[in-house]
Amino acid sequence: MNTNTPNLDTTHVTSGVSFVEVDLTQVDQRLDNFLLKTLKTVPKTRVYRIIRKGEVRVNKKRCKPDYKLKMGDIVRVPPVRIDQTHDAQNYIAPALIENIEKTILFENKHLVIINKPSGLAVHSGPGLNFGVIDIMRRLRPDTEIELAHRLDRDTSGCLLLAKHRQSLLAMQRCFLDNSLNKTYLAVAKGCWPQNKKEVTASLKKVTLANGERRVLVDPAGQSALTKIIDCQQKEQYSVLTIQLMTGRTHQIRVHCQSQGHELIGDTKYGDVDFNKTMKKKGFKRLMLHASRLELPRTEFSEEIVINADTPDIFNQLIKHSR
Repeated sequence: MNTNTPNLDTTHVTSGVSFVEVDLTQVDQRLDNFLLKTLKTVPKTRVYRIIRKGEVRVNKKRCKPDYKLKMGDIVRVPPVRIDQTHDAQNYIAPALIENIEKTILFENKHLVIINKPSGLAVHSGPGLNFGVIDIMRRLRPDTEIELAHRLDRDTSGCLLLAKHRQSLLAMQRCFLDNSLNKTYLAVAKGCWPQNKKEVTASLKKVTLANGERRVLVDPAGQSALTKIIDCQQKEQYSVLTIQLMTGRTHQIRVHCQSQGHELIGDTKYGDVDFNKTMKKKGFKRLMLHASRLELPRTEFSEEIVINADTPDIFNQLIKHSR
């Protein structure tokens, strides 16, 4: 009778304590993001746990996840026990990785722009084991690739990523000073007034009693500006070309809702009955597409104008006669 017990240990431990001195490329980076890059195989929840328990120290002191690193800081990175069964949760189908690589619209040594498909989140979260950034890290493992901005999960189109810290900061500055232009294609319920060229309602993030996070129009919120640069009125809806002047969460969706012209397929801010009607006609997704990205000349690229092909489902609505 074989009395040997099989080895069921599915854990391993990262190498011992290490001390990392922050260099110029890591300055102003959040502690949690620094650790997520350093401990690439460690689950995000584990990273936050070792910060919370004080196992991570900066200059021998406890720090919060949002602490921004300074030049010369010494970060203590502890050994971490990793459950290898976590690998199954992090599995990304090779076909999906290959498909995302095919969506690359522009790439140089510093930047990448992809045409993000609808339905794919930009990063992991509750109920989501991975997002675009995780796929891009698989595709470009020798870079420090990060999202330069975000798109909602159901929004498709141009998504900008930076391959290293310097280019990331440069792109973030471009967003802040509005030298980087973002144009969207949206399909909204009803006939949008031709003389309505902009929406300026301030927006505020709130958490409802049930825990759902939403954005509401609120004079006490953050300023927001959405410009309507073209409007094609159809019988039941309007096709809008929109320039986003500020980058607030859910800005276009909430601004359109505030005008009584909710976006087709918007399950959070949309018109439920109208969505059902359009769904029966085959229009099941959020009708919002980041169609164009214009980057100014910087030390990391020449002036760039990138257009993301309009999804077929949009073309069906655009070509529909009044």
